Amino acid sequence: MAIITSQNKSKITLEVTIDLKGSIMDMENSIQDASNEIGALATQKALETFDTDGSPIKMGSENWTTKGLHPRNYQTPYGEISVNRNIYQNSKGGKTYCPLENSARIIRKSTPRFSKQLSHKYSQSNVQAVCRDLKENHNRNVSRSFVQNIVDWVGSIACAKEQHWEYETPKIDDHVTSIVVSLDGAHILIRDDGWREAMVGVVSLYNSKGKRLHSIYIGNSPEYGKKKLKQRLEQEVLNIKIKYPDALYIGIADGAADNWSFLKKHTKLQLLDYYHVTEYLQKVAIAVYPQRSGKANRQEWMSTRCSELKHNNGTVKSLIAEMEKLARKTSLSAVVKADLLKALTYFKNHKDMMDYPMHLEQNLPIGSGVTEAACKTLVKQRLCCSGMRWKKHGAHIVLTLRALVQSGDRWEQFWDTQIPI
Repeated sequence: MAIITSQNKSKITLEVTIDLKGSIMDMENSIQDASNEIGALATQKALETFDTDGSPIKMGSENWTTKGLHPRNYQTPYGEISVNRNIYQNSKGGKTYCPLENSARIIRKSTPRFSKQLSHKYSQSNVQAVCRDLKENHNRNVSRSFVQNIVDWVGSIACAKEQHWEYETPKIDDHVTSIVVSLDGAHILIRDDGWREAMVGVVSLYNSKGKRLHSIYIGNSPEYGKKKLKQRLEQEVLNIKIKYPDALYIGIADGAADNWSFLKKHTKLQLLDYYHVTEYLQKVAIAVYPQRSGKANRQEWMSTRCSELKHNNGTVKSLIAEMEKLARKTSLSAVVKADLLKALTYFKNHKDMMDYPMHLEQNLPIGSGVTEAACKTLVKQRLCCSGMRWKKHGAHIVLTLRALVQSGDRWEQFWDTQIPI
């Protein structure tokens, strides 16, 4: 059992005895239990420093007086603790007020650090996995409902703040020469609505050698859709432009028309995602070698054309001519010809946004791989697990928390400044 051996105004010294018996696993479990005992006792004493001395306090124009010390249990990273704290009430009676809980930023009977841990864990795993992790790795028994209540509260604050608060971009020692803005979507299963598209936006900063230095992620559940994502992404871009006004702004996305109406407004260069283009070239390769035995030839054709597309000026024009010639062939099946015509239309509509040689020559990105990855890591890895169906608000909470965690130090900024004090 942990005990306090000395204590003054700002420091305490604690002592704990650990029984080193059994296997090393037994001993490590004993050490974990002892660490939790010390942490719980220290946190109890730490919370007490946030209480008043019982003197009357003034809130607005009203005087409030203490009703005396009342115990309450709080959850901490180390275990449950009980703290006697002053409860205040004004002369009219009615609601009470606890200065300790306000000053210490208590969140629904949880200390801030424990709320932060639970929110972070929940952003990565479902509530059952969070509880198992706490039990297995921290020797903490916490109910699923408690975890859910904490996360709902924290997530709601994060969702409310995201529209009105500007996060600071971390200090970057390297010189930022180009900034890529991109957006995409991934489908998740919504209760009563079926599969709906969640939106992801990314702003990435690059140096002169094409190395990605930092990325800012935004996620919106289907409840809010593209319009809301574009509003948030626009604000992120405007904030970044204040800090990096001389950087080259590039929009990279797939062929969706509404993506380009947004990106053209905020970027100087627009480029069709190279990897989306290669998907269309695969359909063209089938038209070039439609035979079942033509797999090796199709692969060779694809390798050659993809290399030419990246490195040779004029390749887009020659590919369009090649597709037009293929489209006149009468031996193609209806399905193959339909796919070929789709690819031809795609290239014709976007031929001015395929200057990959220039981008590579200047060490500029040619793909929206960061955004594609964000769709997987931000959305699919957490929201598309087997059997999952989401309410729109719950999905938005998870996406918001995950975006904060993945966007550099925004997670720390949120906890340092946005949880009510």
